[in-house]
Amino acid sequence: MELRHLRYFTAVVQWKGYREASRHLYVAQPSISEAVSDLESELGIKLFYREGRAARLTSEGQVFYEEALKTLAQAEQSIATARRAAKGEIGRLGIGFMGFATSPFLPDLLRKYKARHPGVALRLEENVPSGQDLAFDRREIDIGFTRPPSADRSSAYDSLLLFREPLVVALPKTRKVRAKRLRIADLAGERIVTFRRSSSPEVFDTIIRVCNDNGFSPRLHNELNNMHSVLSTVEADDGVAIVTASARNLRAENVSFFRLQPDDVRIDFVATWRKEEPSVALKLFLQLLKEELPAISRTMRYLDR
Repeated sequence: MELRHLRYFTAVVQWKGYREASRHLYVAQPSISEAVSDLESELGIKLFYREGRAARLTSEGQVFYEEALKTLAQAEQSIATARRAAKGEIGRLGIGFMGFATSPFLPDLLRKYKARHPGVALRLEENVPSGQDLAFDRREIDIGFTRPPSADRSSAYDSLLLFREPLVVALPKTRKVRAKRLRIADLAGERIVTFRRSSSPEVFDTIIRVCNDNGFSPRLHNELNNMHSVLSTVEADDGVAIVTASARNLRAENVSFFRLQPDDVRIDFVATWRKEEPSVALKLFLQLLKEELPAISRTMRYLDR
């Protein structure tokens, strides 16, 4: 059974006969008769009584007619919906993000996207890089604001570099430090609080490498799953933390941040998405993101001061 069969059948009902249905549909009458006959054979029921040139519905035909109208209306609605989705008027877009790193620019970006495409439903998921990997795998997000994909995933993803940020050290304000920069080597005796490696492998490995390059292996005191917890532990004077500069966005009142010396390491922050034909909603989001990239770069320059 095809939609064509239903259209021919309902036309016969509406125009009260095959001849008038043929005239209004611009379809040969034998084609309409054959389609109705095919329907009757498939359903195993008689749809019409013939009264001269008129066709009158049987009781079973009346029931089928009412359902056929619903089916055709739903089909038209589905076609219209698909066309609107193809234009980006409606749809769904899943966005993963790291809150502390994106707070200076993501809200404005989302506002602009919603203004352009109010019919697209946004699903936001705040998560660490590894959590966004899982969300990609479950098809819960279409784009992530995160660290660059790992080597084993990079071949399946495209990325756009948004900014690069240095490392800083977070100390409790109870420490009276006058210098603006701290030597990395001077942290050798400190208990280090950091992200779990499983949450953000690139940042974790970079911190370990920086410490090793400056002559010591860090004394890892606590490995936590989010930046709020890392800074809360520092506020409690239960260690110090080497973190990316964007952690300063979290406004930890009792934490002071200092640039490191040497200061030759930068960690990339990117937007990333799967290497496959993007949905219209994602394509339009990427278009806006690229338009806004210069403004995002200007906004995030403060990280390197």
